[in-house]
Amino acid sequence: MKKPIIFILALALLFTVTACSSTGADGDPTGSDTTGNGNLEGNLDDILGKIYETAELDDDFRSFIEDIEEGLMKTEITSENCENYFGITFEFESGLASEPTMQPSAYLLNLIRVKEGADIEKIKTDIKDNADPIRWVCVGVDPSNIYVENVGDVVMLVMSDNAGEALSKAFLALK
Repeated sequence: MKKPIIFILALALLFTVTACSSTGADGDPTGSDTTGNGNLEGNLDDILGKIYETAELDDDFRSFIEDIEEGLMKTEITSENCENYFGITFEFESGLASEPTMQPSAYLLNLIRVKEGADIEKIKTDIKDNADPIRWVCVGVDPSNIYVENVGDVVMLVMSDNAGEALSKAFLALK
């Protein structure tokens, strides 16, 4: 009587451990946040949070982005304000901008999820060619510090003289 119960409990434990293992939906044990087609899962706000969480930023910039009152604000990018953030208009599913509440320095990070079938390379080239490095009037970034990258259907534009490279690397690491 004890042996069948122990056997059943052992099987149940085995199934529980297997079902709860930390592999992604595609069997990737790293738990990477991509779908089978290379697109990032989750909404843009979640993706933005992961970028800020994992980027290798200096202490001053990290404390700035964590300051709720004077740090960064998030703005939805729409078809009406798209040109303000990218210098061009194009079709996309959703967009999110992250920029300082007050402009002590030039900084902007935009994320967009493009529509299925969009020519991502053309969109990236158009953004890179039209992003305005002096959009803040009194301050600007060096044009070499404009980063336009994509992971699947999410395109990121970051303009920053201090943190652009680290944020770009953190975004690309989400693959």
